Amino acid sequence: MGKITSALLVLVVAMCCAVAMARGSHRDQHHEGREREKTFLLQDMKRVVRTDAGEMKVARSSKGWISDRPNIHVGFVTMEPDSLFIPQYLDSDLILFVRRGEARVGSICRDELIERNLRNGDVYRIPAGSTFYLVNTADSQRLQIICSIEKSDSIGWGSFQSFIGGGSYPTSVLAGFEHSTISTALNVSESQVRQILTRQKSGPIISLSNFDSNPHQSRVWTQFLEMKHHERVQCLKRMVQVHEEATEEDDEPIIMWLFRKLLNSVFEQEEGRSERVDAYNLFDRKPDFENNYGSSVALDQSDYSPLRQSGIGLYLVNLTAGSMMAPHLNPTATEYGIVLRGTGRIQIVFPNGTLAMNARVSEGDVFWIPRYFPFCQIASRSGPFEFFGFTTSARTNQPQFLVGSNSILRSMRGPTFAAAFGVSEERLERIVNAQSESIILPSGSASEERIPAMIKSYGDEMAMGFEGIF
Repeated sequence: MGKITSALLVLVVAMCCAVAMARGSHRDQHHEGREREKTFLLQDMKRVVRTDAGEMKVARSSKGWISDRPNIHVGFVTMEPDSLFIPQYLDSDLILFVRRGEARVGSICRDELIERNLRNGDVYRIPAGSTFYLVNTADSQRLQIICSIEKSDSIGWGSFQSFIGGGSYPTSVLAGFEHSTISTALNVSESQVRQILTRQKSGPIISLSNFDSNPHQSRVWTQFLEMKHHERVQCLKRMVQVHEEATEEDDEPIIMWLFRKLLNSVFEQEEGRSERVDAYNLFDRKPDFENNYGSSVALDQSDYSPLRQSGIGLYLVNLTAGSMMAPHLNPTATEYGIVLRGTGRIQIVFPNGTLAMNARVSEGDVFWIPRYFPFCQIASRSGPFEFFGFTTSARTNQPQFLVGSNSILRSMRGPTFAAAFGVSEERLERIVNAQSESIILPSGSASEERIPAMIKSYGDEMAMGFEGIF
């Protein structure tokens, strides 16, 4: 009797251990799934600039288990009305997209100051190393800009932001030199050098109308920006040519000297004008695809030639409530997306046919999809879903749709393809032809709640020997 009791006790303990291990394994798989989801959501948001007049944040992709992560960050610039982002340069190309508001951007292009007025929907490129500034020209509206930042690996430091003007905040690039070096280069005293390198304290984004915070800084920049374009150009060229005498009590000549020396490397004495490149408005473009369930627009180098130098494309998608962008993959580029409006789900599938992410996203969220990874976007039933983004190729995108009337399933029909699914040709034909729409699909049976199970079912049948890749 004792032996039987002992045996039963051992059996019960073994069963409890098995249950505990199973639960632990389930928790581990759930945790692993959550960690993988974080890989595709860029949640590492770093605030790189913050002042009373505005801020800039950058969404960076943290290191993960995907080794070939592209070197692109997504930046968000917010500026209060009548404010200025002081002149600076980056080690990377910037593709600006004006989400809301109006702006004036000035940049150095081929030895010339190029200025453009931007509005909602405008796309504009600033080349790497080009000094530029931004002004919010709206009287009562915040300026919101989304930009792609492709970092340079030439010196291994990642992306950097260098300010031409500056003092104690932000620090000017001149501050890194010895004062004696700068005084010799500018032909002024070291006390005057200390003055121009410590005066600015308001930060990289300053108000042009709030004279109480920094009256000197606001006055100097306001006077410069209120000049007519040809006057600003002539003023900057005179800074290159003319050496003026100044005292510490006379502030404006010191500022002029600073600009004269800084711009000497980019302004030469020539009268020719460079090729003018305008902005391109994404909102004004006719959709590349549109039906009752949404629309999509893609912008590449054939539409906007400056994208050719950056190797970046853009897109904008609008989905009606409950609709979805059909499951597809991009064989030529990685995609980055930013939710502009509404809520929805982003579902990404590993190339081996297993679900990589099924995450709910809302306005402001940033996600990315690696090249060759199948994915789809699904709008919630509560309202429209709008998202915008960048691709890592400026060439015309040719996505391969897996479902819909223009899909691979429709193109690769026949007994051989049916055999790959293990069903009859007639049955596969009925399933494939059930969807009459393409690219953007209605909710119907393929609703948010049923898509995960459907993708898993397809994944189990279509893995076809890819087990163990991830």
